[in-house]
Amino acid sequence: MEKLAIVKTTIGPLKQKVGFHEEAADESILGKLVTILEKKEDGWYLVETDYKYKGYIHESHLLIDTDRAIKWDEEANHVITWGIVDVMKEPKYQSYSIEMLTKGAVIKLTGKENDKWIEVELPTEEKGWIRENFVMGRVRPSGEIKEEELRKKVVETALSYMGTQYRWGGKTPLGIDCSGLCSISYLLNGIIIYRDAHVKEEFGMKEITMEDIKIGDMLYWPGHVAMYIGDDRYVHSTGASSGVVINSLNPKHDNYREDLAKVKQIATVF
Repeated sequence: MEKLAIVKTTIGPLKQKVGFHEEAADESILGKLVTILEKKEDGWYLVETDYKYKGYIHESHLLIDTDRAIKWDEEANHVITWGIVDVMKEPKYQSYSIEMLTKGAVIKLTGKENDKWIEVELPTEEKGWIRENFVMGRVRPSGEIKEEELRKKVVETALSYMGTQYRWGGKTPLGIDCSGLCSISYLLNGIIIYRDAHVKEEFGMKEITMEDIKIGDMLYWPGHVAMYIGDDRYVHSTGASSGVVINSLNPKHDNYREDLAKVKQIATVF
């Protein structure tokens, strides 16, 4: 049986190589599962995420217990939709925070409510309170796609990260990169796409032409990816603008990016 672990910290940073000071590869988020591929030195593990991305993560970010991970994944049916959320010890702002969650964190609900507060359980089994409007039901990959509705939801999700700072390997409102923005926007809506800035057909991605482009489709340049949102515009996370912004392919628009005028590839999962 595969050995599984739950990410138990706000962010579980994945590195390109073993070491806290090595280049970032990706970020997993609290409540998500990873598969342990290999144990390395000094408490480091080579892992694979549920969207088939590999990297090195330290044991301090993990709860390594396969049975517990399976049970957690079956029962943790809710996800944080607000950008950054404090889990409070008591159902009131005058209490204190026991954990910080970001959009995309997977949690359990205990069923307890108190005046628009709901009690949640974390992977460590610690319990706390968040506002009821900070959470929604978890959307899992299913193969069922209502294309028009889903395209709108994916774009809305991407736009919800507007103003987030650029972070190499990031995938949360604390910091996000170009492929992190596109991949998490799809993942939160139940679709797995490749996490890096190029097309992989095994993820159900296929190339299309500019004539066929629709909102939610992805634009690729060497080392960069963005999401098309209509009217020649796209949303992306870019170091040139320090974070998530909207730019245009149309030179008549004020937010035109001449250096990104020539798109190398366009891909869709629909």
